[in-house]
Amino acid sequence: MQITLTTLKLSKKSDNELVKATKLPVRRSDTTKRDRSSAPAKKDMPSIDEAQLNQTKAAPAETVPTRQRNHRFDGKLYGAEDSETTITKNPSADRSQTRTNDSRNNDSKSSERSPQHKPTLTTRSNTNEPQYRQAPRRGGKVRDGYEPNESTHGRAAFAASKPVTSDPEFPRLSKRMAELGLCSRREADEWIVNGWVKVDGQIIETLGTRIKPDAEIIISSYAQEQQAETVTIILHKPVGYVSGQAEDGYQPAVVLIHPDNQWPDDPELHGYHPKQFQRGFLHGLAPAGRLDIDSTGMLVFTQDGRVARHLIGEDSSVEKEYLVRVEGNLTDANMKLLNFGLTLDDVKLKPAKVSWQNEDQLRFVLREGKKRQIRRMCEMVGLHVVGLKRIRIGSVNLGKLPVGQWRYLRHEEKF
Repeated sequence: MQITLTTLKLSKKSDNELVKATKLPVRRSDTTKRDRSSAPAKKDMPSIDEAQLNQTKAAPAETVPTRQRNHRFDGKLYGAEDSETTITKNPSADRSQTRTNDSRNNDSKSSERSPQHKPTLTTRSNTNEPQYRQAPRRGGKVRDGYEPNESTHGRAAFAASKPVTSDPEFPRLSKRMAELGLCSRREADEWIVNGWVKVDGQIIETLGTRIKPDAEIIISSYAQEQQAETVTIILHKPVGYVSGQAEDGYQPAVVLIHPDNQWPDDPELHGYHPKQFQRGFLHGLAPAGRLDIDSTGMLVFTQDGRVARHLIGEDSSVEKEYLVRVEGNLTDANMKLLNFGLTLDDVKLKPAKVSWQNEDQLRFVLREGKKRQIRRMCEMVGLHVVGLKRIRIGSVNLGKLPVGQWRYLRHEEKF
């Protein structure tokens, strides 16, 4: 087998040779060469005599057609009346003439008014003037004719015609707001001080103001936004913690509300918008109810005054369910007394629902919450309480919440 090798020699033309071969030469249409030895001659401009210049200065201002003004609210040209209007190039003379016409219009209008009608605000000089040139109707400077002590327009005049009610028989504003379920009294006082409450169109900023029972109360959106940011927390309180302030060396249950103690299965942590714990949630967080040191179960903390009033208010009728482990014998007659008929602190208790849960455990459903009420009721019928656990408040159950952990109250949950 024979292999033949061939060597090829390639030569490449330079770039300059390619450009010269492809680019056509530029040729001038005029073959005559220009003389570049001297500068080209300048064209002579026509001169203006001093006499012509003086005559131009003394000439009257020419008139030009007006231009459309975008801020004109009626669509007409500025300064136009009925016919085509022109403006002069001398603005100072035009302004003085306009002021003179405006003052004449004011004099004619004031003379036509009856002497009995004396408005508290200065009238508009010309109704055809743009909005920004007119005197203010409400608010503004005293030099513009505004008198803050006398209201003649809008809601301010409506509110001024209704003085603040001071009849001692009428309820206070904060109490009335709490009765209507708008907020708690503490929140109402805060909203009033911030100027977020209107009564019959008038802003009330004085605490203790009394109003009519049928008065219209309007809450500002700022107050509603603040109220929407409040939180309510459900804690499974263990034994050994007090509900409120620390006492006798026992810690308050609020110290357990910490990110480390939040229930990992809290639904609020696994939604589209997980609610992260913030230190601001502890501000104003108060227990809505009590639970003894020796008791365990459901304890509610809230920043919302409406929730607190609903659970522990004077007229609250929310059910609270307990499981009570007891020792002793309970007769049928004493069982009836536990349901209704006992008296504590010389006050007859409201009817309760008491039944056996199992052999050594009772189930209590109460609509009131006196101090150590269940333990004292059991002692009156010869029973000794060994353990007590609250498992429900209203329609919210404790569920699978572990002892010592907490979760948020969900939006769909209502007590």
